[in-house]
Amino acid sequence: MAAMEDVLDVYHRPYDEKRPLVCLDEASKQLLGEVIQPIPAAPGQPGRFDYESVRNGTANLSMISEPLLGWRAVKVTERRTAVDFAEVVRWLVEEVHAEAEKVVLVMDNLNTHKLASLYEAFPPEQARRIAERLEIHHTPKHGSWLNMAEIELSVLARQCLDRRIESPEELRREVEAWEEDRNERGVEVEWQFTTADARIKLHRLYPTTQ
Repeated sequence: MAAMEDVLDVYHRPYDEKRPLVCLDEASKQLLGEVIQPIPAAPGQPGRFDYESVRNGTANLSMISEPLLGWRAVKVTERRTAVDFAEVVRWLVEEVHAEAEKVVLVMDNLNTHKLASLYEAFPPEQARRIAERLEIHHTPKHGSWLNMAEIELSVLARQCLDRRIESPEELRREVEAWEEDRNERGVEVEWQFTTADARIKLHRLYPTTQ
């Protein structure tokens, strides 16, 4: 409960450009190629695809969401490693928010989502500089629904990833187009669940006291 209330309190802070709120989550996408060339759509006839496909491995999607600004970015990598995670965090701290005092980062407890990952990727001096610029809040175990980046990943899956994508290059093109459109429209996540709501609706999860 402590981790949940901590994240909920963070979500209800007013926007502060010196301490921007960033939510981060990751998902994988199976890359599938065609066995038989699809038949394009024609007037009165939908396109036709063979049910068989070729597995071309998977790609990792790192969703970076700034819900208070209606901005998001998606990084596509071949793997989900500590070094890949560290590079995303470096990019946030050193490039996207180079002028911020702290980046307030909400994410889950995945084993790579640790400060130790920075030391696997960068020299100790740089790793420490990045770490000192972070204010980290982890969602509780089995509480990934508290991460607003997960909402963005769900929208991405429905609007962009619900079809066969053959290669990392094609995936990047599709994701970049989705990202650009959603950012241009400034789509925000309207988060309304509060700590007070949690104490009422999830009261059975709280420990009882005598």
